Amino acid sequence: MENRIYNFQVTLDWNLIRLISQIDRFDASWSSIEKREGQSLRQLKLIATVRSVGASTRIEGSRMSNEEVEALLSGIDITKLADRDSQEVVGYFEALDIISEASEDIQISESSLKNLHNILLKYSKKDEWHKGDYKQHSNVVEASFPDGTRQIIFNTTEPGFPTQDAMRSLIEWYTNDSEIHPLIKCALFAYEFVSIHPFQDGNGRLSRLLSTVLLLKHGYKWIQYVSFEHEIENRKTEYYRVLRNCQAKRPNEEITEWLQFFLDALANIQNQLLLKLDTQGVSARLAPKERSILNFIQNNPGCKSGEISKKLGIPGPTVKRILTDMVTKKLIEKFGSGPGTNYSAQ
Repeated sequence: MENRIYNFQVTLDWNLIRLISQIDRFDASWSSIEKREGQSLRQLKLIATVRSVGASTRIEGSRMSNEEVEALLSGIDITKLADRDSQEVVGYFEALDIISEASEDIQISESSLKNLHNILLKYSKKDEWHKGDYKQHSNVVEASFPDGTRQIIFNTTEPGFPTQDAMRSLIEWYTNDSEIHPLIKCALFAYEFVSIHPFQDGNGRLSRLLSTVLLLKHGYKWIQYVSFEHEIENRKTEYYRVLRNCQAKRPNEEITEWLQFFLDALANIQNQLLLKLDTQGVSARLAPKERSILNFIQNNPGCKSGEISKKLGIPGPTVKRILTDMVTKKLIEKFGSGPGTNYSAQ
């Protein structure tokens, strides 16, 4: 069934309906889960915060690992934020913290979005000239890859009146529409925001923050206990491919592929959250060394036994024994063999 939503064509097929139903069924049971898992959720929120900050900044080119992000956030000294990566990490953390604590008070308005952008780039020296204001120069969406190369994904709305008009139109639609399902509205807003790219820099990071704001405002409170940003980082190639496929037909494009990606990502992290809650119950019964190894793997997916041993100061044979036991208990997953063997949390 083809529909027109805002400026886009959307095919509401059974896959989209299934994803929406799956997400909403989980959401309906969240209140009881939240009451039952209070202590576990506090720990998960800390882990999710580090993952979200690390992932969202790495998508844009940062080189800081989750471990380095956690160390930085545990002892922030704004007088020592000399490098760009540190500045962006702390800015993202402060914006995410405000969203987590006061999402209901954040209005979906131009002034509110500009304020979030200002907080996001608060410590970034190179962005002082434009933070909190719409772009003054044309920009494009580029993907950054581990080898240092960059690739243009798509062009964006021109600066000046075109950007101002596009943002006002988007916000007006979002504020006044009361018929479209909230998940579709969130996905569409995130897509159009990235497509407009209203600020000179920081648009990708801000779009992911706004996704969290919108989901929280629509009552999807579980989103703060798992990292949406980490899911996108893991699917970065797909993320850019889907954006490029939809953008190729702009304006008045068909964005069903983007909606499917967005909703599938949410469904995946819901499943991850349930697994993490199960794992937390088991983790509470683990010995201190076992728990520290599990926490390290959760924050550093793809790590190797030697790295775990070195970082945690636990003898190699002990680490290997504990890892084998955790794989058997399905607390972690083992990938590869020989020197390439690495581990990630379930």
